[in-house]
Amino acid sequence: MEFTCLQHVAFEGPARLENWLASKGIALRRILVSEQDLPDPSECHSVMVMGGPMNIYQHRDHPWLVQEKRFLRQCIDRGVPLLGICLGAQLLADALGARVFQNAQHEIGWFPVEPTDNIRQLFPSLSGTPRVLHWHGDTFELPRGAIRVASSEACPEQGFYLPGVCLGLQFHAESTPDSVQNLLTHCSNDLVEGPYVQSAAEIEAGLTTGEFAPWEPLFKDILKL
Repeated sequence: MEFTCLQHVAFEGPARLENWLASKGIALRRILVSEQDLPDPSECHSVMVMGGPMNIYQHRDHPWLVQEKRFLRQCIDRGVPLLGICLGAQLLADALGARVFQNAQHEIGWFPVEPTDNIRQLFPSLSGTPRVLHWHGDTFELPRGAIRVASSEACPEQGFYLPGVCLGLQFHAESTPDSVQNLLTHCSNDLVEGPYVQSAAEIEAGLTTGEFAPWEPLFKDILKL
């Protein structure tokens, strides 16, 4: 089996998700959206949409965003399961008709999220307040009909879940030491002073704090594993 993985920049890939899927015998077809053609949605079993440093409304600077948004809408209409991470979640929210806009605060670093009661009823593994990596300045409205996944102190919308349709996570549950170092290398200009922006040293010190296991049941569910 092969899943499709849309990347917006080479340095933000599936990271731990790729290893997790490989352990289940699933390969990934990686597509760099800015340089490669998108497949026909009918050819896709499941699609993962990764992060990136751009904003979803920067069409002039990144004209390929128009085609990607159309592709994601077609996937939704065809019932192709979708998983979006960070920018990918914002693109899915947009495809579902929700507004994407600048968050009140930039949120960069290791901070806990609080899963909602509704999502915990569906996925009991989401107990406590998992600590995850955040790296975003934008956020989204909760799409109509979706279940809010979690919130944080800096951002009330940390994810949404439409059963059988898509899962969007604002944070990086897929993080590995290598993927975090990639962000620090390529996006260090984002580390401006703010109440929810950690320093590079703080982010590096937290490399082992990310929690993947609590989110596995959600990934299994949406990707139909």
